[in-house]
Amino acid sequence: MGESDDDRIGLLYQLATLNPPPESVPINMLVRAQGTPLAQARELDPLVMVRAIATARILMPRSMVRLAAGRSQMTREAVLLCFLAGANSIFYGEKLLTTPNPAPDQDNDLLDKLGLKPMRSFAHAH
Repeated sequence: MGESDDDRIGLLYQLATLNPPPESVPINMLVRAQGTPLAQARELDPLVMVRAIATARILMPRSMVRLAAGRSQMTREAVLLCFLAGANSIFYGEKLLTTPNPAPDQDNDLLDKLGLKPMRSFAHAH
């Protein structure tokens, strides 16, 4: 949304210094939706997302770092780098989203190809 690296680092620092740190840290890539003020914004380099995830992982080792909005515009390789950088969660399916997410079968295929196994949902963790 036009933020600088310093802005991103500052936000992650603020989150990391909360006591306790957040359980969940969603990291979003801007989805440039038509009809919005940011529709013509410059496309973000996916490596910026990877660096943000790596920084969040280092600063908040116990938090769930969630690869959130914008995954559908990332290459499979960029998503893989996000997991290698420390993302340990994705938003799966369409629920609670304002922009499309990859279809569940696409996510299942990606996780399978990466050798990753989904965690059991907290809703089913009784």
